[in-house]
Amino acid sequence: MLGVGAVLALVAANGPAATGFAERAWHAYTINQESYKARYGHWDVVDVPGRFRINAIHAALLRTGKVLLIAGSGNDEKNFRAGTFQSVLWDPVRNTFKEIPTPKDMFCAGHAQLPDGRLLVAGGTARYEKLTGDVRRAGGAMLVKNENPDAPRTLPAGTVFVGSTGKAYRSQLPVLVPRAQKSVTDASDDEPGKVTVTAAQARVYVEAVTEGEKGITNTADQYRIKGLTGGDAQDLYGLAAKLGLDKKDFQGLRDAYEFDPLAERYVPVDPMAEARWYPTLVTLEDGRVLTVSGLDDMGEIIPGKNEIYDPRTRTWSPGPERYFPTYPALFLTAGGRLFYSGSNAGYGPADKGRTPGLWNVDTNTFVPVPGLEDPDMTETSASVLLPPAQDRKVMILGGGGVGESHQSTRRTAVADLGAPAPRWAPGPDLPEATRYLNAVLTPDDRVFTTGGSRDYRGKHGSDILRAQFYDPRTRAFTTAAAPTVGRDYHAEALLLPDGRIAVLGSNPLFADEDDTRMGEFEKRIEVYTPPYLFRARRPALRTGPLEAARGTTLVLPGTDARQAATARLMRPSAVTHATDVEQRSVALTPRAQGGAVAVRIPEDPSLVPGGWYMLFLTDRAGTPSKAAWVHVR
Repeated sequence: MLGVGAVLALVAANGPAATGFAERAWHAYTINQESYKARYGHWDVVDVPGRFRINAIHAALLRTGKVLLIAGSGNDEKNFRAGTFQSVLWDPVRNTFKEIPTPKDMFCAGHAQLPDGRLLVAGGTARYEKLTGDVRRAGGAMLVKNENPDAPRTLPAGTVFVGSTGKAYRSQLPVLVPRAQKSVTDASDDEPGKVTVTAAQARVYVEAVTEGEKGITNTADQYRIKGLTGGDAQDLYGLAAKLGLDKKDFQGLRDAYEFDPLAERYVPVDPMAEARWYPTLVTLEDGRVLTVSGLDDMGEIIPGKNEIYDPRTRTWSPGPERYFPTYPALFLTAGGRLFYSGSNAGYGPADKGRTPGLWNVDTNTFVPVPGLEDPDMTETSASVLLPPAQDRKVMILGGGGVGESHQSTRRTAVADLGAPAPRWAPGPDLPEATRYLNAVLTPDDRVFTTGGSRDYRGKHGSDILRAQFYDPRTRAFTTAAAPTVGRDYHAEALLLPDGRIAVLGSNPLFADEDDTRMGEFEKRIEVYTPPYLFRARRPALRTGPLEAARGTTLVLPGTDARQAATARLMRPSAVTHATDVEQRSVALTPRAQGGAVAVRIPEDPSLVPGGWYMLFLTDRAGTPSKAAWVHVR
């Protein structure tokens, strides 16, 4: 490092040409001073070996303390066509990496922590979008009918449908068509019972066998299935309206997997009924998982057909129907209700499913929560359940206009869900209007926020190299050390068990302010060490693992009660697209018991749903211990 005198001498000798270098040298000197770190924290770029540098679209902290990074095809169509799907397991303590075989394209899937510590991953990508002009074959949805009441029928991918004009279309995925429904009316003395058969149906995406405009069909038609004869040909047929060369959106997958953190592999479970791309998975108070929204296997947003996963049977069942845009932010709150903050990640009309509110999943009723400023700019915003979770307050931060809007907002707001009539109250403005902000709960009851961009996907060089802490007690932001790596779309951040914060990913469209150079996916991992880790001592705590039932007392042997001012039970993150509905921080009250510290686990399953948690103790200065892993049953 150059000394101050050497820097000044260099500037004097070389004038303006050396000014930039001098400023950078002085900045590097400043941020590495212990006094600076103790006030603002410090960033470090992780040394990731080349073969493990992937496009991290998803990140989830596992009960082993390792972080699962999921790329799937990584928003790279070349990988998709090649069947190259990637996941990497990162150990942030040893800084080691392991490649995980990835069976399907989990790019833009959904995920949730399960009660036994496994991670549920559902959905993903079945087809990349094609913009108008890039579409080579006409295509669209084909409705396949089955009039046979005695048997369902599975048609394989590649089935050819031929219309009345001779135009032929080929299915891109297999499709299961249920058996037809048969009903018989009661017979009377005058006439026999009447048999009615109602055809069953299923949709499948088809593309023209012929390239170009010759494959376009603009009128409704009935299609015979090539290769079927006799009764099969009469019972099974296709129906379609327009099949054109217009833009084709991404298509979702039905596949679902549990990631086993001990075996370190994906385990297939029953698929969903609906294909989903950009879904949200949220844990319910009984440990089941609700999946909502997403684009289906036609590339169309799912009109409210939601599903519930039961980890005991590893099967799905229908959930309450309600429409949301893709990746809606849904938080489990009192009584098992879900709060929708309005945050979402992109797909869906501007005038539908954008209203924040409390959703009773059991009765399927929805009560709007009013008062949000800039309500048309909740897309690409961040939302968190503020610490401690017992306060039942949710904060929304930043966001932008619908779709590829250039608009963004500095607005933050807090909804008090414990109030008799919840409504939004304004919070302090962000330093800049921000989309794609990452927000992470910390053990000292603050919210660390970092990154984002002013414009859509960092256009015009708009990435924001800022970080700050929000304190719910003072309702104010304080400045933190600035990151060195820009983060926008497809970035994520999460709390590590040692109290540091990992930040990953970013997928800018362009690499310069003039939008002339294409952007590259950011593969670097940056870790932020907060100021509380630059203090002389931190509370001691055995790191577990421990077991506890709700409503019982957990004793932490070997811990000095004099060091424990607060205790927090923190659920590990599973984050993507600025959406992390898993993280929550539950306040526990530490007390001395037989030379150790004891804490009582709350009984309320809507406050503490079953699963693995990080338990942090903090001293009076707010310095946290390393986390102990606790399995709450």
